[in-house]
Amino acid sequence: MMNDLTRLYTHPDCELHEMPRHPERPDRLRSIMSRLTASGIISETSVVLASEVSDDILSKIHPETYIESINKSEPESTVIKVERDTYMSRGSLRASKLAAGACAAATRDVLSGDARRVFCAVRPPGHHAEITAAMGFCLFNNIALAAELALANESVSRVAIVDFDVHHCNGTVDIFKDRPEVLVCSSFQEHFYPHRYLDFTNPHILNMPLEKDATGDQFRARAEREWLPALENHKPDVLFISAGFDAHTEDPLGELRFVESDYAWITSQLISIAERFCGGRIVSTLEGGYDLDALARSVETHMGTLIRDSLV
Repeated sequence: MMNDLTRLYTHPDCELHEMPRHPERPDRLRSIMSRLTASGIISETSVVLASEVSDDILSKIHPETYIESINKSEPESTVIKVERDTYMSRGSLRASKLAAGACAAATRDVLSGDARRVFCAVRPPGHHAEITAAMGFCLFNNIALAAELALANESVSRVAIVDFDVHHCNGTVDIFKDRPEVLVCSSFQEHFYPHRYLDFTNPHILNMPLEKDATGDQFRARAEREWLPALENHKPDVLFISAGFDAHTEDPLGELRFVESDYAWITSQLISIAERFCGGRIVSTLEGGYDLDALARSVETHMGTLIRDSLV
């Protein structure tokens, strides 16, 4: 059964961002799309091809000087280092602007009522990109751009961003650290990359560090105690998700012990919050996840939960 209100935004040119022997590789997106096709998820939702975001729109979260530096950094050939762990290849600029453009279009369509729930299967990720700094495989902060665009709509006064990646969303915090209308909930492995903003304590920034080897049950207990009441108190008009799947027990970069059912659980909890306060409006985008099979299964679970709960 086709669900026109739940959409998948993506573009094959997000695969153009390519670094040899790097964990954030095009196979991530290929694996996801193959799994969604084989599972039938693709046939249950509308697929929308993203368009590149304009520099003018990007300037709502990144200064023009930073955007121009990224525009000028893309190499004609080979690979260049933008920051100690962030690189660009030929095609990276288009891929990164498609990723940001997908989140921008998803937000526009959710606000207009054309869509209700959206998952953006895009790369490179974005949640480590700070106001003026690329880092952690990220060039532009996709989810922060989406949230900023939502707040520009006169019907939106508060939003929430929930990030369950294994790494802390330092870039998202950097952009919204003094913006109490943006509740940022971030779970992450304690004492782990990126070692920035981990102890930031503004009331609207809810950092939830988890000890190495923490299980999904421990994550659920903490989220029920810390995140869900805060989300209810904040009453967001739109809910955004930085959906990183590298907290999965099979992921090579992290040391948390989540499984697919944990992603189904948190997705269902966030749908419940969105139904109560946001008119069901959710924009989710891919962040981390580096074991190809675990990533694909986890995205299938996340996307499937968005679709099934939309049909209830």
